[in-house]
Amino acid sequence: MRTDKQRRRTPQRKVIFEELSALKTHPTAAELFVIVRERLPRISLGTVYRNLEVLCQDGQINKLDLTGSETRFDATVDPHLHIRCTKCGKVEDLMDPALLTGLPAELEGYQVQGCRQEYFGICPTCRNKPRH
Repeated sequence: MRTDKQRRRTPQRKVIFEELSALKTHPTAAELFVIVRERLPRISLGTVYRNLEVLCQDGQINKLDLTGSETRFDATVDPHLHIRCTKCGKVEDLMDPALLTGLPAELEGYQVQGCRQEYFGICPTCRNKPRH
């Protein structure tokens, strides 16, 4: 059995990573599947899901399990926060370093491995839509 460092970089995984890296929209697996199919018409949704999991396990991308939305994926692995629109579900990066706080090495006896903080609100597009 191969270890994480020995995983073969398949053509499908390469395309999935390239397409995700080109986006700033934090797509779901299904949304990314539609994009990837333009380059790989015979790829299945299951293949996209499996390769996203491998990329997450290898630390090449992040899986975003945000409140109130489907799992989304992010190719930006540098520390940053997200803001989610509660109307349309759009997720955007918040790269302001002032928003990031230090992560304690240990907290109440735990060995801390990470933290999630999510901002949510209504995006400018949804705020500017006329009400019916």
